Amino acid sequence: MVDAMATRELSWRARLTLAGITTLIGTVAATAACAGALDAAKIEQLTGAKGTLDEKAGVFKVSVPRSDLAVTVAGVKMSPPLGLTSWAAFEPAGDQTMVMGDMVLQEDQVVPVMDAALNNGLEVTALHNHFVSDSPKVMFMHIAATGDQQVLASAVGKVFATIQQTSGGRGRVPSATIDPAAGTVDAAAIDGILGVKGTMSGGVYKAVVGRTTKMHGREVGSTMGVNTWFAFAGSDQQAVVDGDFAMYEQELQPVLKALRKADIAVVAIHNHMTMEEPRVHFLHFWGVGPARSLASGIKSALDAQGK
Repeated sequence: MVDAMATRELSWRARLTLAGITTLIGTVAATAACAGALDAAKIEQLTGAKGTLDEKAGVFKVSVPRSDLAVTVAGVKMSPPLGLTSWAAFEPAGDQTMVMGDMVLQEDQVVPVMDAALNNGLEVTALHNHFVSDSPKVMFMHIAATGDQQVLASAVGKVFATIQQTSGGRGRVPSATIDPAAGTVDAAAIDGILGVKGTMSGGVYKAVVGRTTKMHGREVGSTMGVNTWFAFAGSDQQAVVDGDFAMYEQELQPVLKALRKADIAVVAIHNHMTMEEPRVHFLHFWGVGPARSLASGIKSALDAQGK
């Protein structure tokens, strides 16, 4: 009886050990297969950046330190390891590849680098600051996409190249000399283009388009800050427009592309709330040009989000 019980005990332990070894082998094989799906050398070639492989995660990450920047934050001289490194990480996603990254930009680089990303099939998912009291000011643009590995790596390479080409003040910021108090924009003409009714105050035309979402089971809308707004100042020939688009997640990329097609700069993309459903993103913009052209650009972005 004892010998039989001992035999069963040994058999049970052997099966557990075999199962554990099988699981371990499977995990290692899966990780190796995942990592093997990434052509690290090709990614480095196409991005123009050196990378490292996280074998456990199966992710290959390339980095470009912004050693060309001389930035101080609250008196502290910043270096790339303190958060001034652009990067992009590649991970297998089924038969495709996923990329996510964060680009370190001077203000005048935002427009050309965003265009390089959007024009080459990448999504821009956030644009904001990581510091305060930084001089010169530094912005961070987050990117993402899923698709063919070589196409994505080539797109990231064009983004990195644009950063290099526009470094040292060679970028672009739309600017104009305008006194809002002396504004003469034609409110009726802007109303007609946008299809909304705005108001004039202090020489500035402003209109608001409400959106809705839910927080803690309650509907919140325009008066609580869930709205798109735009303000125009200047003249019909030379005006400035700024404002904020409130968008559901699926509307972000279409709105981005519509604004950039109209040469209206995007200056921030972030959230204003948490725990809302559906989730709402906010996009701040700045444009300079003839008032009617700017209004047409805003209208194209409104149409892109179904408003």
